[in-house]
Amino acid sequence: MRKSDYPVGWDEEKVRRVLAHYEQQTSEEAMAEDEAAFEKQSETVMKVPHDLVPVVRELIAKHQQ
Repeated sequence: MRKSDYPVGWDEEKVRRVLAHYEQQTSEEAMAEDEAAFEKQSETVMKVPHDLVPVVRELIAKHQQ
């Protein structure tokens, strides 16, 4: 990835840390992490058509400002 391709707030080091986290996880740890994400009361998980993902990300970014 070129530096300009990273999302805001991300850099090569952060990408490496995230990759290391998931590469070192056991199947059980990964499953527990996934299940915990669905239990959050303040968030919703939904399917979004691929072509709408950039729009949804933009809306989330505006909401977080």
